[in-house]
Amino acid sequence: MSLVGAAFVARVGTAEVAGVGLASVAAFAVLCFAIGALRGAKTLVAQALGAGRPEDADRYLGVAILFALGWGVTTVVLAQALAPLLALLASDHAQGHHAATYLRIRTLAAPLVLVTVAIRETRWAEGDAQTPMRATIAGNLANVLGDVALIVGLGWGVTGAAIASVLGSAVECGVLAGALWPRVKRARWRPAYARAIWQQGAPTGVQFLLEVGAFFALSLVVARMGAADGAAHQLVLQLTHVSFLPAHALAEAASVLVGQAIGAGRFDLVRPVARRAFLLGGIYTAACTVVFLLFADPLAQLLGAHEGAVHAATRALIQMSALFLVADAANVIARGLLRGVGDAVYPAVVGVITSWVVTPPLAAVLGLGLGWGVRGGWLGLTIEIVVGAAILSHRLLTERWRAAAVTTRARTLAVGEAAAAAG
Repeated sequence: MSLVGAAFVARVGTAEVAGVGLASVAAFAVLCFAIGALRGAKTLVAQALGAGRPEDADRYLGVAILFALGWGVTTVVLAQALAPLLALLASDHAQGHHAATYLRIRTLAAPLVLVTVAIRETRWAEGDAQTPMRATIAGNLANVLGDVALIVGLGWGVTGAAIASVLGSAVECGVLAGALWPRVKRARWRPAYARAIWQQGAPTGVQFLLEVGAFFALSLVVARMGAADGAAHQLVLQLTHVSFLPAHALAEAASVLVGQAIGAGRFDLVRPVARRAFLLGGIYTAACTVVFLLFADPLAQLLGAHEGAVHAATRALIQMSALFLVADAANVIARGLLRGVGDAVYPAVVGVITSWVVTPPLAAVLGLGLGWGVRGGWLGLTIEIVVGAAILSHRLLTERWRAAAVTTRARTLAVGEAAAAAG
């Protein structure tokens, strides 16, 4: 949705697309803790199913939905308070105005987005990738139609893009919740299950929050480099996010499979799942690397950067992103596997340290200090990704996750057994 909105807004103006891109990062920043924490439900449901306790899935689902609603309302309030500050942090008044406008409107969908995440994580853990996929397709179609009607048809620009995103989120949540309505309406608060989700998901939530904070710091540094660099940064960022979704899907699938294996006590299945996930991710991202290197110019034009400084910077960043695609796949897949076995703290610590120590400082020194512009910031991002991938892959392949897996499995079984004993 963010890529489509940015592409439509790019045809309106440079300040507009730079503002939308900055606000998109800010919108995710205020949502990311809750999204990361809700991923704990996926691990717990997968392990419960592997252990032969399918009745626990509904209990985790209900608690996750109530968590999502509470966090969603809090996010809406927080975003409205942060919007004026975001406007002050931009490189110029126009970019800041557009960023604040987009943030205020788009984050109104926060409760819908988080409920979608809660249901989706549970369904993935249960092996259902089809229902969330259909809901996402419906939401993206609604978003595209909204962009066409509101930006192209009515000329609402940034406001239209934000409203279209809210519409897309509402459709996605409605389709997904409607498909599971008999289960959704039975949602109730269960303290033991809530504690389990919190214990499993909070480290990932903190990791997401601090990593996105570091990335937001990078975006603020880039915003100080001028509208052209800011626009290119946001356009290529959205391109890499979308092109990378299959690698994220592999990570999610591998996470569910190893979670079910751990729940069943089959620790020996983790390594073969990991090998296959790494292989598939490497093949896919190697193909993306070739495409990005050979077709950087037409891809830049497709994103709406047709000429001038924006086009040159966008083309250069597309070529630079090819340097880290394969490593990024290894990074993401290793994280998913480690979370699936229950080892959530270690990848959180590694992710936070590498994101803050490497990327924002190098962006400031190389980009602003030495005058390399946005290319300096993306060089720091490349180093961060490669280092993180090496550390997490080593942790996974040397099986130093086993102690955390034993602890998480025991906690999952204990919660289910206590609930059964209580009737």
